[in-house]
Amino acid sequence: MPERPAEREPSAARNIYAFGITSFLNDVATEMAYWVLPAFLATLGAGPAQLGLIEGIAESVASFSQLFSGYLADRIQRRKPVVVAGYFIANAVKPLLAVVTAWPQILLIRFSDRLSKGFRAAPRDVMVAESVPKNRLGSAYGLIQSMDSAGAIAGPLIALMMLSRFGIRSVFWAAAVPGALCVLVALLGIRERRRAAPGGQPRAAVPTAEKLKTSAASPSGEGIKLPSSFHFVLIAVTLFSLGNSSDMFLVLRAQNVGIRVGLAPLLGLVFNITYTLASWPAGWFSDRVSRRLVASVGYVIFAAVYFVFARAPSTLAIWIAMAVYGFYYALTQPVLKALVVESVGEDVRGRALGIYFFVTSVATLAASLITGELWKIYGAGIPFYFSAGAALVAAALLQGAWRGNNVSFKG
Repeated sequence: MPERPAEREPSAARNIYAFGITSFLNDVATEMAYWVLPAFLATLGAGPAQLGLIEGIAESVASFSQLFSGYLADRIQRRKPVVVAGYFIANAVKPLLAVVTAWPQILLIRFSDRLSKGFRAAPRDVMVAESVPKNRLGSAYGLIQSMDSAGAIAGPLIALMMLSRFGIRSVFWAAAVPGALCVLVALLGIRERRRAAPGGQPRAAVPTAEKLKTSAASPSGEGIKLPSSFHFVLIAVTLFSLGNSSDMFLVLRAQNVGIRVGLAPLLGLVFNITYTLASWPAGWFSDRVSRRLVASVGYVIFAAVYFVFARAPSTLAIWIAMAVYGFYYALTQPVLKALVVESVGEDVRGRALGIYFFVTSVATLAASLITGELWKIYGAGIPFYFSAGAALVAAALLQGAWRGNNVSFKG
């Protein structure tokens, strides 16, 4: 009986690695298709406005499904079926890009892809949080993010090799292979876990009927209250997201400067190398210092990159900026998730993550639409200046929230 806690660790490690491998394979499939999409749209007669519409609608669908899935994740007993189904649908629709003949069909495929991603996001991240203690959240999310972005390195490399030999449509067909493996690993590798309550008894995966009644009757009751620090973070992240349009606009800008279409997957490779290398160290570091401080540095890096894209002094500057761009992702994506999870009670982790994903996705929808329109009316530089400015203000707000809550170095 005393040895039972020690027996839990291998299962925890298994879950983290299973999620990591699943993310790796899923991102291989996604990035194979993602970085050639702007060029493929061009062959169908679509441009920046259509790209903004597609990405905007896709992200809005993801936002609403993430909000619902966050609410659901706190109430269902088994989250694994939702996660597996999300990976299955996303990877079943990607190969269909190979047979489309008009850009509205791409919109439908992206719609399905983002819908499924939204449904699996909160349940997956809650399952990760249940697998590790709070002081290792950053490391866990960082490790998974590193494996995820490693897939984003392999994906563009495979796409680049296939483009030179077989053409764009073959890339979409090939994405079915890592996609199928992703679903298989998720199905066989991920395990449901329950954290122990203080008395040693397993904690129920869902609230009791009595607790649900209390929650419904008292929104400010213990267990469902979201603290002010969580809302401060939401405000900063939402402002930032209003300038954080789809990365496909970076690809379009690079092509506008003179980087040829065939090198688009290589742009993804460049920033994903730094993203992969820095994600786990960034998550580990955030377990030891203020997560808000780490994330605000990421926002400043984002602002610098977008300023370079606005100025576009040379193709070399674009390549360097794309490499630096990976540090922004590493310092924000795993760190902000860990910050959200640790700022709320265990019973509302799904809801907090759902709200966080929802507000950032809605703002990203607006960002993609704004960027597309600004580009069309004022040219390529203005939307990038706008994004850089929004990121700097968001970094200042995040730091203000940090100082206001007197966050200090963790022992």
